Amino acid sequence: MTVLDSGRPTGAATIRALRLGPVSIRVNLRLAAVAVLLAAVLVAAMALHVAFGGTPLPYPDVLGALFGDTSSPRTHLAVTEFRAPRMVAAVLVGASLAAAGAITQTVARNPLASPDLLGVTAGASLGAVAVLVVAGGGHAGLSGLAATVGMPAAAFTAGILSGVAVYVLAYRRGLDSYRLVLAGLGISGLAASLTTWILTLGDVTSAAQALTWMTGSLNGKDWTTVQPMAFSAALLIAAAVISGRWLLLTGFGEDTAVGLGTRIGTVRVTVLTIAVLLASVATVTAGPVAFVALASPQIARSLTSSVVPPVGVSALVGAVFVLLADTISANALSAPLPVGVATAVLGAPFLIHLLLKYQRRLS
Repeated sequence: MTVLDSGRPTGAATIRALRLGPVSIRVNLRLAAVAVLLAAVLVAAMALHVAFGGTPLPYPDVLGALFGDTSSPRTHLAVTEFRAPRMVAAVLVGASLAAAGAITQTVARNPLASPDLLGVTAGASLGAVAVLVVAGGGHAGLSGLAATVGMPAAAFTAGILSGVAVYVLAYRRGLDSYRLVLAGLGISGLAASLTTWILTLGDVTSAAQALTWMTGSLNGKDWTTVQPMAFSAALLIAAAVISGRWLLLTGFGEDTAVGLGTRIGTVRVTVLTIAVLLASVATVTAGPVAFVALASPQIARSLTSSVVPPVGVSALVGAVFVLLADTISANALSAPLPVGVATAVLGAPFLIHLLLKYQRRLS
């Protein structure tokens, strides 16, 4: 195996060509190092989340149980059956939102963009709240299969329809970033208004449950609800990572991308579809968890010195972000808080930092 240096295209990022016989692979060493480090941090955060997800468990025992150690049956049962579903949900929700955020920010060419601009989270909230409130209390008074499928199906369908509406309104002989933002803001505002109106129709109990869900919550997760989401999210995250090469080309601008042979319209539609699906799956699982999709891609971009937020690293950052936020929200006070409260508290200062940073750049 030989290593060939092929330059430093972005800041301190170094591209190397790794040659294995007749095969040559270009590798960004900084991006790869950051990804490996974040993967190690993610494993540690997963164990920390499980260890403090209720009655504290010894950290080494939790790590052993996560890797298949059955020497302590009680610990193994507590970890794999009761705490692991919530931990897996936190990882996948964070990764999905962060990957969707990376795609949205790249296509919109705006670091303050997020899936909220596509109307997905507001639309999904509208669908879930409509079922929960209008049908009345406790998963809308539904039972059996309807209780398990009804609200998630409504949220997912409404999120997809909102994304489609934004696309239809924004498309005029191509998909323009500015029209996309304006259409997304309009659909989000409409969905938010309808959600508020529906809340006034329900009783106090139903409205309180709906508001808790709208804050973003991982409470009550089990394998029955997590497994379908895990399969969908894993496929979509893989598709998002694979699309990173085309996203990188769009980050150089439309003229440059077209000059390099990229079908910019097809790429935008494809990656935005993936972003809409990712955001919908995450919102169905935990509600609209704030700031994850906004902050994670920019953190990943800073760590890797990339032209655009790298999707894979963004997903790792998002997973760690939500895991740590859920751990803090479950232990900071005597009563556990929804994870969306913790992500808002942690993400709001980062948003202020971004605004000040770009204000200084413009001045």
